[in-house]
Amino acid sequence: MNQILYHGESKKDRTGVGTKSLFGTQLHFDISGSKIPLLTTKKVFVRGIIEELLFFINGKTQTKELSEKGVRIWEGNTSREFLDSRGLTHYEVGEMGPMYGSLWRNFNGVDQLADVLDQIKNNPDSRRMLITAYDPSKLKDSVLAPCHILYQFYVGSKGLSCHYTQRSVDYCAGLPFNLVSATVLTRLLAKAAGIGTDKLIMSGGDTHIYSTHFENAKEQAGREPYDFPTLEILKDVQSISDMEKLEFKDFQINNYKCCPAIKYEMAI
Repeated sequence: MNQILYHGESKKDRTGVGTKSLFGTQLHFDISGSKIPLLTTKKVFVRGIIEELLFFINGKTQTKELSEKGVRIWEGNTSREFLDSRGLTHYEVGEMGPMYGSLWRNFNGVDQLADVLDQIKNNPDSRRMLITAYDPSKLKDSVLAPCHILYQFYVGSKGLSCHYTQRSVDYCAGLPFNLVSATVLTRLLAKAAGIGTDKLIMSGGDTHIYSTHFENAKEQAGREPYDFPTLEILKDVQSISDMEKLEFKDFQINNYKCCPAIKYEMAI
């Protein structure tokens, strides 16, 4: 965070807000056992992360379902005004179009999530355990170009690792969600395959802090972190079908000690 704030380049962006930005960043986390990289220098909306991930796993695109559960993170980018600005006047409010889970589960007829689980179980040395959410032919039909665009999985002696790529990293508002979501997805796949987890690696393209976030980011960067908490998946998971049936109550966060919340308004 300090590297971006004090050494990043000033950049213009789609929202008109402006950012400080670095290009080509990487973060490594130990996710062995039950460890999860849930930030402790501010309180993170864990329920929102897991509800969104389950929404993606089910291949859904109508975000009103999330809003009805109190998870309103997609409302700004699926409002009537925003949809119309993207030329998506035929979409209902809440519709995100062919993004994330929609493409995870049906990329030109391929269920990528099911394919990856099959490889983890039956061909663990494969170098093709990939899930992509970036289809250039679908961008015109999506409310946004996907940010977390590629997940690659690796089965090692210590368990399943995930290396995921973000073309655009909203460091303050988005990344804390993305890290947890990628970890929980990795844990679910590992659990279904009957193995443990090992590492999470995030590679970022344009990694930025919005100008409206600068002051709060400086405050957060000065806080002392606590140890990461742990995550337990309370239900048995052996298949994609089992994942589709999960609810937030089937997850338990233990020992989450964190600093007070810091609000970062999303740039629309």
